[in-house]
Amino acid sequence: MYVVGVDFGTLSARALVVRVSDGAELGTAVHEYAHGVIDSELAGTRLPPDWALQDPADWTAALGAAVPAALDQAGVDPAQVIGIATDFTASTCLPVTADGTPLCQLPALAGRVHAYPKLWKHHAAQPHADRINALAHDRKEPWIGRYGGKISAEWQFAKALQLLEEDPELYARADRWIEAADWIVWQLCGAETRNACTAGYKGIYQDGQYPSREFLGELNPAFAGFAESKLAHPVVAPLGARAGDLTAAAAALTGLPEGIAVAIGNVDAHVTVPAAGPIVPGKLVAIMGTSTCHVMNGEGLHEVPGMCGAVDGGIVAGLWGYEAGQSGVGDIFAWFIANFVPASVQDEAAQRGVSVFELLGAEAAAQPPGAHGLIALDWLGGNRSVLVDASLSGVIVGLTLATRPAEIYKALLESTAFGTRMIIDTFGAAGVPVTEFVAAGGLIKDPVLMQIYADVINRPLTVIGSAQAPALGSAIHAAVAAGAYPGVPAAAAAMGRARPAAYLPDPARAGVYDQLYAEYAGLHDYFGRGGNEVMHRLRAIIRTNRVLREHQRTVRTGVRAACRTRPQ
Repeated sequence: MYVVGVDFGTLSARALVVRVSDGAELGTAVHEYAHGVIDSELAGTRLPPDWALQDPADWTAALGAAVPAALDQAGVDPAQVIGIATDFTASTCLPVTADGTPLCQLPALAGRVHAYPKLWKHHAAQPHADRINALAHDRKEPWIGRYGGKISAEWQFAKALQLLEEDPELYARADRWIEAADWIVWQLCGAETRNACTAGYKGIYQDGQYPSREFLGELNPAFAGFAESKLAHPVVAPLGARAGDLTAAAAALTGLPEGIAVAIGNVDAHVTVPAAGPIVPGKLVAIMGTSTCHVMNGEGLHEVPGMCGAVDGGIVAGLWGYEAGQSGVGDIFAWFIANFVPASVQDEAAQRGVSVFELLGAEAAAQPPGAHGLIALDWLGGNRSVLVDASLSGVIVGLTLATRPAEIYKALLESTAFGTRMIIDTFGAAGVPVTEFVAAGGLIKDPVLMQIYADVINRPLTVIGSAQAPALGSAIHAAVAAGAYPGVPAAAAAMGRARPAAYLPDPARAGVYDQLYAEYAGLHDYFGRGGNEVMHRLRAIIRTNRVLREHQRTVRTGVRAACRTRPQ
């Protein structure tokens, strides 16, 4: 028997065909989204800073391309596939009609920016998140502590409040506000569902309920009924449950048999935990890609400052699931390579027959810790944990006229490792100790980065045994939904795998990194905890200038139109 896992990432979706008995990966395929991340322009409209949208047609196209291709590569008879499961970036949410049609797919609304899904990295709702947090603390809402004291701009409620206040007509036309993780399951089985993971971590769903009508009404009277009208739906638990059966239309799209099990939706990070093998408390899995999500299980409830949530059964039934994260990791490295590497470095990489990443990585590995004299803050995409502030930005301290590209590159690599250590330390101080660190995701292919992480956190680093860990995790959930295993822990023990202690810390390097981390922590608190609000002031200036530029553009457009209609 076989199952299919589909991992919907930021730029592409990947399908994986897996054998149920032992987790063997037999075939995989990746489909790039035609529209990628829509963050600069949509239908001729220039998007403001911090916007990030997607086109849901890309997601269904990926299902139709990647699943059949993975089956073909595996050489598996589709009749032997018993289930399919999916995972998604989160919070990626969208407004839809009562039958699940995205508003952006209605012809009259195709040019409206708020009709499109807001990707997880859409940070333009930060002012709305700030208001949610302030009111929650003023009212002493009991749920705010379970999110480390702050709700993120990336999550459902901040983005929905932005929709209401910036395009109230579209807000009114949206019958439902739904996570992409649940929307894609709706397309597969024809039934609207809500999964416990996304609802708990991204939808402020705690103890069986969303924030109260009174709380939402204080934010905006028109927002009072948001949860009960646009979110309300039974939340399915445990994870790995069967959401429904594959419809005839979905079977035709994917090439899978009609009627097989469709698992309840899940988040890409959280679904990865069982792919690492046996599930135990304290085992932190870091899914490292464009961003990093840190997830782990604990035996009880602890309120950890700046975490992304503590949810009962949020990862696996019977344990409390904890989440933290970094908004930018691989994105930071790619940004530097794309914008700040001189032609001489690119030419050298071409002459050696290696990528620029590999060339700079080799030069970085040859440098002893601290030799470049730099400290960087990993906030180029904002800070998800532990400060939970999308308005924060990057810093590099120590630059001189002698600083070389490889030195800056290494400082950026180290900055993300320091950010992860800050998260580990914060968990430990709150009574949720990390006993094992497991790396997963695309960045595990970089041995230089992995060794830096082992040295910075000063502990053995386990590497997950799959190049497609989220897709494997989804496949494990599909096996449970199809009834092949009694629960996710049993399936994880049989189908998951990892390489323990794949990287060991070097005591000498770890000692130097202790000193550098102390400097990182000082900058972290100075810029992030109120010592200097310069980043917020700069962000305010950007917003002011954006309004001015838009006004000037409108005036110029009016002048040109007047000139065209002036009598000759």
